[in-house]
Amino acid sequence: MVPPGGTPHVADGADPPDSRTMPVFRGPRRARERRASRIPGAARMPAAARALLGALPGLAAVAALFLCANGVERAADAQAAAPAAATDRYAAPRPDIVPRSVWLGDTARAQPAPRYDDKVVAVFVHHTDTPNGYDCADVPAILRGVYQGQTGARDWDDIGYNFVVDRCGTVYEGRAGGIDRPVTGAHTQGFNHRTTGIAALGTYTAGVPVPGELTDAIAAVAAWKLGESGTDPRGKAVLVSSNGLSRFAAGATATLPAVAGHDDGYATSCPGAALTARLGDIRDTAARLQGRA
Repeated sequence: MVPPGGTPHVADGADPPDSRTMPVFRGPRRARERRASRIPGAARMPAAARALLGALPGLAAVAALFLCANGVERAADAQAAAPAAATDRYAAPRPDIVPRSVWLGDTARAQPAPRYDDKVVAVFVHHTDTPNGYDCADVPAILRGVYQGQTGARDWDDIGYNFVVDRCGTVYEGRAGGIDRPVTGAHTQGFNHRTTGIAALGTYTAGVPVPGELTDAIAAVAAWKLGESGTDPRGKAVLVSSNGLSRFAAGATATLPAVAGHDDGYATSCPGAALTARLGDIRDTAARLQGRA
Protein backbone atom coordinates (compact mmCIF):
# COMPACT_ATOMS: atom_id res chain seq x y z
CA MET A 1 0.00 0.00 0.00
CA VAL A 2 1.29 3.51 -0.89
CA PRO A 3 0.99 6.14 1.87
CA PRO A 4 -0.65 9.41 0.78
CA GLY A 5 1.93 11.61 -0.87
CA GLY A 6 4.58 8.92 -0.48
CA THR A 7 6.39 6.46 -2.66
CA PRO A 8 5.83 2.74 -3.02
CA HIS A 9 7.64 0.64 -0.43
CA VAL A 10 10.31 -1.59 -1.90
CA ALA A 11 11.72 -4.57 -0.08
CA ASP A 12 15.45 -4.57 0.58
CA GLY A 13 17.35 -5.72 -2.45
CA ALA A 14 14.39 -5.47 -4.86
CA ASP A 15 14.25 -3.23 -7.91
CA PRO A 16 11.85 -0.26 -7.73
CA PRO A 17 8.68 -0.92 -9.74
CA ASP A 18 9.52 1.78 -12.32
CA SER A 19 13.16 0.79 -12.90
CA ARG A 20 14.50 -0.29 -16.30
CA THR A 21 17.25 -2.84 -16.67
CA MET A 22 19.69 -3.13 -19.52
CA PRO A 23 19.99 -6.51 -21.27
CA VAL A 24 23.27 -8.21 -20.41
CA PHE A 25 25.05 -10.47 -22.93
CA ARG A 26 26.32 -13.70 -21.48
CA GLY A 27 28.53 -16.05 -23.42
CA PRO A 28 27.51 -19.71 -23.89
CA ARG A 29 28.02 -21.90 -20.87
CA ARG A 30 30.10 -24.99 -21.15
CA ALA A 31 28.27 -28.29 -21.27
CA ARG A 32 29.51 -29.34 -17.84
CA GLU A 33 28.29 -26.08 -16.27
CA ARG A 34 24.85 -26.57 -17.84
CA ARG A 35 24.76 -30.14 -16.56
CA ALA A 36 25.55 -29.08 -12.99
CA SER A 37 22.95 -26.29 -13.06
CA ARG A 38 20.27 -28.77 -14.09
CA ILE A 39 20.90 -30.93 -11.00
CA PRO A 40 18.12 -30.29 -8.44
CA GLY A 41 19.44 -28.29 -5.51
CA ALA A 42 22.53 -26.98 -7.29
CA ALA A 43 21.24 -23.41 -7.21
CA ARG A 44 21.44 -23.44 -3.43
CA MET A 45 25.09 -24.45 -3.38
CA PRO A 46 28.00 -21.99 -2.99
CA ALA A 47 29.73 -20.95 -6.22
CA ALA A 48 32.86 -22.99 -5.42
CA ALA A 49 30.79 -26.12 -4.87
CA ARG A 50 28.91 -25.56 -8.15
CA ALA A 51 32.20 -25.19 -10.00
CA LEU A 52 33.46 -28.46 -8.56
CA LEU A 53 30.22 -30.21 -9.53
CA GLY A 54 30.61 -28.91 -13.08
CA ALA A 55 33.99 -30.63 -13.33
CA LEU A 56 32.60 -34.04 -12.30
CA PRO A 57 31.01 -36.68 -14.54
CA GLY A 58 27.21 -36.67 -14.48
CA LEU A 59 26.50 -39.46 -11.97
CA ALA A 60 29.34 -38.39 -9.69
CA ALA A 61 28.02 -34.81 -9.66
CA VAL A 62 24.55 -36.01 -8.69
CA ALA A 63 25.94 -38.15 -5.86
CA ALA A 64 28.13 -35.34 -4.53
CA LEU A 65 25.26 -32.88 -4.65
CA PHE A 66 22.97 -35.25 -2.78
CA LEU A 67 25.50 -35.77 0.02
CA CYS A 68 26.28 -32.09 0.36
CA ALA A 69 22.67 -30.86 0.14
CA ASN A 70 21.55 -33.53 2.60
CA GLY A 71 24.17 -32.30 5.07
CA VAL A 72 23.08 -28.67 4.59
CA GLU A 73 19.42 -29.54 5.13
CA ARG A 74 20.24 -31.52 8.26
CA ALA A 75 22.27 -28.61 9.63
CA ALA A 76 19.38 -26.23 8.94
CA ASP A 77 16.94 -28.58 10.65
CA ALA A 78 19.25 -28.79 13.67
CA GLN A 79 19.44 -25.00 13.90
CA ALA A 80 15.66 -24.70 13.68
CA ALA A 81 15.25 -27.26 16.45
CA ALA A 82 17.85 -25.64 18.72
CA PRO A 83 15.55 -23.12 20.49
CA ALA A 84 12.99 -25.81 21.27
CA ALA A 85 15.71 -28.15 22.50
CA ALA A 86 17.09 -25.44 24.79
CA THR A 87 13.64 -24.95 26.30
CA ASP A 88 12.94 -28.67 26.60
CA ARG A 89 16.28 -29.19 28.27
CA TYR A 90 15.01 -27.50 31.43
CA ALA A 91 11.45 -28.77 31.38
CA ALA A 92 10.34 -30.08 34.76
CA PRO A 93 7.60 -32.65 35.35
CA ARG A 94 4.14 -31.44 36.24
CA PRO A 95 3.37 -32.18 39.90
CA ASP A 96 0.14 -33.89 40.94
CA ILE A 97 -2.60 -31.25 41.10
CA VAL A 98 -6.08 -31.56 42.57
CA PRO A 99 -8.53 -30.11 40.01
CA ARG A 100 -10.87 -27.32 41.07
CA SER A 101 -13.87 -29.53 40.32
CA VAL A 102 -12.89 -31.64 43.37
CA TRP A 103 -12.81 -28.81 45.92
CA LEU A 104 -15.27 -26.38 44.30
CA GLY A 105 -17.88 -28.78 42.95
CA ASP A 106 -21.14 -27.12 41.93
CA THR A 107 -20.59 -24.00 44.06
CA ALA A 108 -18.78 -22.11 41.27
CA ARG A 109 -20.26 -18.80 40.25
CA ALA A 110 -21.01 -17.87 36.65
CA GLN A 111 -17.97 -16.05 35.32
CA PRO A 112 -16.50 -14.67 32.09
CA ALA A 113 -14.21 -16.78 29.93
CA PRO A 114 -10.61 -17.11 31.15
CA ARG A 115 -7.88 -14.91 29.71
CA TYR A 116 -4.51 -16.22 28.59
CA ASP A 117 -0.98 -14.98 28.04
CA ASP A 118 1.58 -16.35 25.57
CA LYS A 119 3.84 -17.81 28.28
CA VAL A 120 4.81 -17.70 31.95
CA VAL A 121 8.15 -16.09 32.81
CA ALA A 122 7.69 -15.41 36.54
CA VAL A 123 5.99 -16.83 39.60
CA PHE A 124 4.61 -14.79 42.50
CA VAL A 125 4.40 -16.48 45.90
CA HIS A 126 1.57 -15.52 48.27
CA HIS A 127 -0.03 -16.68 51.47
CA THR A 128 -3.79 -16.76 51.98
CA ASP A 129 -3.68 -15.09 55.42
CA THR A 130 -5.92 -17.82 56.88
CA PRO A 131 -5.37 -19.94 60.04
CA ASN A 132 -2.49 -22.43 60.06
CA GLY A 133 -3.76 -25.16 62.37
CA TYR A 134 -5.91 -26.92 59.82
CA ASP A 135 -6.27 -30.62 59.06
CA CYS A 136 -5.24 -31.20 55.45
CA ALA A 137 -8.40 -33.26 54.94
CA ASP A 138 -10.35 -30.02 55.48
CA VAL A 139 -8.53 -28.05 52.79
CA PRO A 140 -11.28 -28.32 50.13
CA ALA A 141 -13.74 -26.65 52.52
CA ILE A 142 -11.16 -23.98 53.41
CA LEU A 143 -10.54 -23.28 49.74
CA ARG A 144 -14.28 -22.85 49.16
CA GLY A 145 -14.21 -20.23 51.89
CA VAL A 146 -11.33 -18.40 50.21
CA TYR A 147 -13.14 -18.60 46.88
CA GLN A 148 -16.38 -17.26 48.37
CA GLY A 149 -14.54 -14.42 50.06
CA GLN A 150 -12.88 -13.30 46.84
CA THR A 151 -15.88 -13.76 44.55
CA GLY A 152 -18.44 -12.61 47.12
CA ALA A 153 -17.22 -9.82 49.40
CA ARG A 154 -14.60 -8.64 46.90
CA ASP A 155 -16.79 -9.38 43.85
CA TRP A 156 -13.95 -10.90 41.83
CA ASP A 157 -14.88 -13.08 38.86
CA ASP A 158 -12.91 -16.07 40.25
CA ILE A 159 -10.31 -16.97 42.84
CA GLY A 160 -7.22 -14.90 42.07
CA TYR A 161 -4.47 -17.50 42.60
CA ASN A 162 -3.57 -19.92 39.84
CA PHE A 163 -2.54 -22.56 42.39
CA VAL A 164 -2.85 -23.09 46.14
CA VAL A 165 -0.53 -25.33 48.16
CA ASP A 166 -1.35 -26.66 51.64
CA ARG A 167 1.02 -27.43 54.50
CA CYS A 168 1.00 -31.14 53.60
CA GLY A 169 2.39 -30.36 50.13
CA THR A 170 -0.81 -30.95 48.13
CA VAL A 171 -1.24 -28.65 45.13
CA TYR A 172 -4.73 -27.43 44.18
CA GLU A 173 -5.85 -25.85 40.94
CA GLY A 174 -7.06 -22.32 41.63
CA ARG A 175 -8.22 -20.01 38.88
CA ALA A 176 -10.14 -21.61 36.01
CA GLY A 177 -8.74 -21.95 32.50
CA GLY A 178 -6.63 -25.10 32.51
CA ILE A 179 -3.58 -25.93 34.59
CA ASP A 180 -1.45 -26.59 31.48
CA ARG A 181 -2.16 -23.18 29.98
CA PRO A 182 -0.74 -19.70 30.80
CA VAL A 183 -3.90 -18.43 32.50
CA THR A 184 -3.90 -14.73 33.39
CA GLY A 185 -4.44 -14.57 37.14
CA ALA A 186 -5.69 -11.87 39.50
CA HIS A 187 -3.11 -12.18 42.25
CA THR A 188 -0.61 -9.32 41.88
CA GLN A 189 -1.46 -5.70 41.12
CA GLY A 190 0.24 -4.71 37.89
CA PHE A 191 1.88 -8.07 37.20
CA ASN A 192 -0.75 -10.67 36.39
CA HIS A 193 0.40 -11.03 32.79
CA ARG A 194 2.99 -13.70 31.99
CA THR A 195 3.02 -14.77 35.63
CA THR A 196 1.56 -17.53 37.80
CA GLY A 197 0.33 -16.92 41.34
CA ILE A 198 1.01 -19.68 43.90
CA ALA A 199 -0.55 -19.20 47.33
CA ALA A 200 0.52 -21.01 50.50
CA LEU A 201 -2.57 -21.86 52.51
CA GLY A 202 -2.04 -20.21 55.88
CA THR A 203 -0.30 -17.22 57.43
CA TYR A 204 3.49 -17.14 57.39
CA THR A 205 4.52 -14.06 59.30
CA ALA A 206 7.83 -13.79 61.19
CA GLY A 207 8.52 -16.72 63.50
CA VAL A 208 5.89 -19.06 62.01
CA PRO A 209 7.32 -22.47 61.00
CA VAL A 210 7.18 -23.10 57.26
CA PRO A 211 6.74 -26.81 56.45
CA GLY A 212 9.23 -28.30 54.03
CA GLU A 213 6.40 -30.10 52.24
CA LEU A 214 4.85 -26.73 51.45
CA THR A 215 8.02 -25.12 50.08
CA ASP A 216 8.86 -28.26 48.07
CA ALA A 217 5.42 -28.18 46.47
CA ILE A 218 5.75 -24.48 45.61
CA ALA A 219 9.14 -25.22 44.05
CA ALA A 220 7.67 -28.08 42.01
CA VAL A 221 4.96 -25.85 40.54
CA ALA A 222 7.46 -23.06 39.86
CA ALA A 223 9.91 -25.43 38.15
CA TRP A 224 7.18 -26.84 35.93
CA LYS A 225 5.55 -23.55 34.90
CA LEU A 226 8.85 -21.70 34.36
CA GLY A 227 10.41 -24.67 32.60
CA GLU A 228 7.87 -24.33 29.79
CA SER A 229 9.46 -20.98 28.85
CA GLY A 230 13.03 -22.06 29.66
CA THR A 231 13.18 -19.61 32.59
CA ASP A 232 15.74 -20.19 35.35
CA PRO A 233 13.95 -19.95 38.74
CA ARG A 234 17.08 -18.32 40.17
CA GLY A 235 17.14 -15.65 37.47
CA LYS A 236 15.27 -12.46 36.69
CA ALA A 237 12.20 -11.70 34.62
CA VAL A 238 11.41 -8.51 32.72
CA LEU A 239 7.77 -7.53 33.19
CA VAL A 240 5.67 -4.50 32.32
CA SER A 241 3.41 -3.02 35.00
CA SER A 242 -0.21 -2.82 33.91
CA ASN A 243 -1.27 -0.23 36.51
CA GLY A 244 0.10 2.25 39.00
CA LEU A 245 -1.26 0.42 42.03
CA SER A 246 1.85 -1.76 41.88
CA ARG A 247 5.28 -0.59 42.97
CA PHE A 248 5.83 0.63 39.40
CA ALA A 249 3.99 3.15 37.26
CA ALA A 250 1.68 1.83 34.58
CA GLY A 251 3.73 0.95 31.50
CA ALA A 252 7.01 0.86 33.42
CA THR A 253 9.38 -2.02 32.83
CA ALA A 254 10.41 -3.89 35.97
CA THR A 255 13.12 -6.51 36.42
CA LEU A 256 11.98 -8.84 39.19
CA PRO A 257 13.00 -12.26 40.50
CA ALA A 258 11.63 -15.10 38.38
CA VAL A 259 10.35 -16.53 41.67
CA ALA A 260 9.16 -13.42 43.48
CA GLY A 261 7.28 -12.65 46.64
CA HIS A 262 4.00 -10.76 46.34
CA ASP A 263 5.70 -7.77 47.97
CA ASP A 264 8.27 -7.56 45.14
CA GLY A 265 5.58 -6.14 42.89
CA TYR A 266 3.09 -4.65 45.36
CA ALA A 267 3.34 -2.85 48.70
CA THR A 268 2.16 -5.60 51.05
CA SER A 269 3.41 -7.86 53.84
CA CYS A 270 2.43 -10.94 51.78
CA PRO A 271 3.72 -13.67 51.65
CA GLY A 272 4.87 -13.06 55.20
CA ALA A 273 8.40 -12.70 56.55
CA ALA A 274 8.80 -16.41 57.33
CA LEU A 275 7.86 -17.54 53.81
CA THR A 276 9.84 -14.70 52.21
CA ALA A 277 12.93 -15.99 54.00
CA ARG A 278 12.44 -19.36 52.27
CA LEU A 279 12.23 -18.00 48.71
CA GLY A 280 15.93 -18.63 48.12
CA ASP A 281 15.48 -22.31 49.02
CA ILE A 282 12.43 -22.50 46.76
CA ARG A 283 14.41 -21.06 43.83
CA ASP A 284 17.27 -23.50 44.34
CA THR A 285 14.94 -26.49 44.61
CA ALA A 286 13.03 -25.43 41.49
CA ALA A 287 16.30 -25.05 39.57
CA ARG A 288 17.37 -28.58 40.58
CA LEU A 289 14.01 -29.93 39.45
CA GLN A 290 14.70 -28.36 36.07
CA GLY A 291 18.02 -30.16 35.92
CA ARG A 292 20.14 -27.03 36.35
CA ALA A 293 23.51 -27.21 38.10
